[in-house]
Amino acid sequence: MLESDSKIQNVVSIITVVYNGEQTLRKTMESVCHQTVLPDEYLIINGNSTDATAAIVKEYMAQYPFIKLWSDTDTGIYDAMNKGISLAKGN
Repeated sequence: MLESDSKIQNVVSIITVVYNGEQTLRKTMESVCHQTVLPDEYLIINGNSTDATAAIVKEYMAQYPFIKLWSDTDTGIYDAMNKGISLAKGN
């Protein structure tokens, strides 16, 4: 079975990878959360930020149930994006 075969058809997954992004994360999340068509899931992959990144995401999670947060150490942007892709339900 191919990796893409295990994903659900017609599910929109958006992934944002972030590390210490408190200065720009709100603008990114506002853009995603105010689209005409909302995603089925919005995954925030946080590289264990030391700033207010996780707190900002949790604020949005209270209002938008499709937002999910994963905080974990990674080895860089590519590792974080690969984690997001593996967690995404959509294809």
